[in-house]
Amino acid sequence: MRGVGLAALATPMDGRRLVSVVIPCYNQARFLGAALESALAQTYTPREIIVVDDGATDGTAEVAARYDDVRCVQQRNKGLPAARNAGLRASTGDYIVFLDADDRLLPGALQVGADTLDVQPYAAFVVGRHRRIAEDGTPLPTPLRPRVDRDHYVSLIRRCWIPMPATVMHRRNRLLQIGGFDVGTRFAEDYDVYLRLSRCYPVVDHYVEVAEYRQHDGTQSRNTERMLVATLSVLAQHRPGPDATAAHRAAYRARDNAVWYYDRLLEAMLEDARDGRWLRAVQKLYVFARHLPAHPAYAAWRLATPLRLASRRLRGHAGA
Repeated sequence: MRGVGLAALATPMDGRRLVSVVIPCYNQARFLGAALESALAQTYTPREIIVVDDGATDGTAEVAARYDDVRCVQQRNKGLPAARNAGLRASTGDYIVFLDADDRLLPGALQVGADTLDVQPYAAFVVGRHRRIAEDGTPLPTPLRPRVDRDHYVSLIRRCWIPMPATVMHRRNRLLQIGGFDVGTRFAEDYDVYLRLSRCYPVVDHYVEVAEYRQHDGTQSRNTERMLVATLSVLAQHRPGPDATAAHRAAYRARDNAVWYYDRLLEAMLEDARDGRWLRAVQKLYVFARHLPAHPAYAAWRLATPLRLASRRLRGHAGA
C-alpha cells in the first residue's frame, strides 16, 4: 500500500459512492414536494431517495409517488427515530443524509459531503452549515456559527453546534455499527447519535452551507420542556468518568444546550404568568424544578425572578 494516498483508499475503483437521502415524513405532505425536489436537484450522482411514510394521514405516500426516482417505505406511526432507522435499513448507499420533510438541501450539498468523506476515510460523518427560511420559504436571518476544527466530541458536549440533521452526511456503516438512532430518545435522537459517533471516530466540519432549515410552529425543537428533558438525558450518558480530560469536565459543567433550554423554559413560564395562564406556568415551573441545573448559583438566580413575579400575582389576587 506504499504510496497510496487517502483519496485513493476512499474512492472505489468503479466510480463514485452511492449517497442515500432519507426523508422521514409524518403529516408534512405540504412541505414534502419541496424537500424531494431539493434532493432531486442535487448535482451529485449516484444517489437514491427514500421517503419513510411514518403512518401519515395527509397523503404523504401520494406526494412521493409523483416522483419516478423516489422510493417510499410505509409503516405505522412509530416516531422520528424509528422512521430514520427504517430509512437506514432500506438504504443501500455508502453515505447517507437524513433530510426532514420540511427542510431543503442546497444544490451542492451531496457533492461537498461525499467529496469530504472520500478524502477522510476515518471520519464517521461530515457536517456543514445551514441557513434558515420561513414557513413560506423566504430567507430568515441566520447566526453564523464558528467552525469546529478539533475536539469535536468535547465541543458537542458543551453545545450541540449541529442544529439540523440535513447538514450532516454519515458514513452509513458507522451509523449501523452503533445501532442507528435510539428509539427511546425522542426529541434529541440526532444529538445522541452525534455524541456516540464523535466519541469513537473523527468528525470533519467542512463549513460549507448545504441546507435550509424551515422555521414554523410545527418544528419539533420548539417544544422546550421535552427538548430540555431529552437533552439532559442524552448528556447524562456522557458524564465525565475518572479518566476524563479537563476539557471534557469543563464542557460537561457548562452544558450550554441545557442552559439554553432552561432559559427558554423560564421565559415561557414568565409569559404564561403575565398572561394569567397559571396552570401552564406551574407545569413549566415543575419541569424546571424537577430538572434543576447542576450549578446552584444558576438555579437561585434564574428561579428568583419567576418566583417573585408569582408571589406578587398571588398577593394581588388575595387582596382583590
